Amino acid sequence: MRASPTCLVLTIALLAASLTACGGNDDSIVGKKTLVIGIKTDLPGLGLQTANGFTGLDVDIARYIARHLGVADGDVTLKKTTSDVREQFIEQGQVDLVVATYSISDDRKRKVSFAGPYLVTGQDILVLAGNTGITGVDSLRDKVVCGASGSNSPKRLAERFGGVADIANAWGRGHLKILNGYGACLPLLQNSTVDAISTDATVLAGFAAQTPGRFRLVGKPFSTEKYGIGLRRDDKRGRDAVNDALAQMFKDGSWKRFIDADLGEFGAYFTTPPALERY
Repeated sequence: MRASPTCLVLTIALLAASLTACGGNDDSIVGKKTLVIGIKTDLPGLGLQTANGFTGLDVDIARYIARHLGVADGDVTLKKTTSDVREQFIEQGQVDLVVATYSISDDRKRKVSFAGPYLVTGQDILVLAGNTGITGVDSLRDKVVCGASGSNSPKRLAERFGGVADIANAWGRGHLKILNGYGACLPLLQNSTVDAISTDATVLAGFAAQTPGRFRLVGKPFSTEKYGIGLRRDDKRGRDAVNDALAQMFKDGSWKRFIDADLGEFGAYFTTPPALERY
């Protein structure tokens, strides 16, 4: 006997509900057995790939979150993720989470969701140790500054000095050198091809700590950067679970332990965990 249209509709609806209840139609990171997490791989103290694996604050936090979600270290894949592909990787499903010095912004929230923040820092300036002429952001007006593609930091300078956040024109064209990652900027600063690198103080501190006495962190931050965990925009359940993991990390002392171990002397600047922005 042929089923009526009404019966077919009910059957399809019941099947869909069953699949959702069993997780078959649920794309949340909650309940996954494996995770792919995007990190930076060229930032000492934050996300660095070495011959022995991955190290840094973002790496430690990524693994902590995974364990909180029930995923063991061996079931976590860390994937190199540069600033210019973070949203793309999340939207395309190439990664489940991004923990990669990822500043929360309204513009980025239109594409992805954020848990956190887990760290608050600010844009600062790194110069050669002997350079005493650069004392703050306004000193950069007539200088050549290196930045990374996809990062908000060079855009902020272009807007400050050129009136628009356009790194290809106006002030940006003559004064910004844009490369694929801040690690690539360091050799240009070492050989004086650029006068400075400007981005988050945590990133610059990591570089400075690698070769004591070679560089100077100006120490005059001129923005507020809230590092968050990026994930799919519609995964509210996943975002809540990651925020729960961060809250536990703040409470049990792991956050401060990671800070001190990964940021060294600069860890003294971070004594209190930030307030989570649940929404």
